[in-house]
Amino acid sequence: MSLRFELDPSITPEVRDGVLRLWADVSNAGGAVGFVPPVTADEVRPELVKHLAAMAEGRMRLVVGYGEDGTVAATTFVAYNTHRLMKHWVWLYTVMVHPSHQGKGYGRDLMAAVEDAVRGFDGIDAIRLTCRGGTGADRFYASCGYKEVGRVPGAIRVAEGDDRDDIIMLLPLN
Repeated sequence: MSLRFELDPSITPEVRDGVLRLWADVSNAGGAVGFVPPVTADEVRPELVKHLAAMAEGRMRLVVGYGEDGTVAATTFVAYNTHRLMKHWVWLYTVMVHPSHQGKGYGRDLMAAVEDAVRGFDGIDAIRLTCRGGTGADRFYASCGYKEVGRVPGAIRVAEGDDRDDIIMLLPLN
């Protein structure tokens, strides 16, 4: 089985609720996507609403990976820069693959789908993301061609006494 990817899907109730469930499931499995477990869908919903509003305003786009049954199995948000001197690169936010699909190569498939999609955006030369240190995500992104270009020690406080590095990674598209 492989995922079917779509850039800018219609935000139907099924897609919206699928992204919400995915975000909560990934968070509760320990994924570094902005929350610390345990988290409920109701706690995630305000963050999703912010992303959906940014999409409606044209500041953000969504890539969704669907499983064979049509459910949302993977996502990431692609955000444009608003600063006039930084419009030549985009941010990736909330890169997620459902925990039940981990280890099947879907993360790599998602990153390839995102790269392909962004290569079609006018004037974009690079993709930038950040990840939480101590999770192995930086090694995964490096295996997808991203290079570490910066690190802020202890910038992410997961819990009292558990500070993690904020790792900045870049994929040039030239």
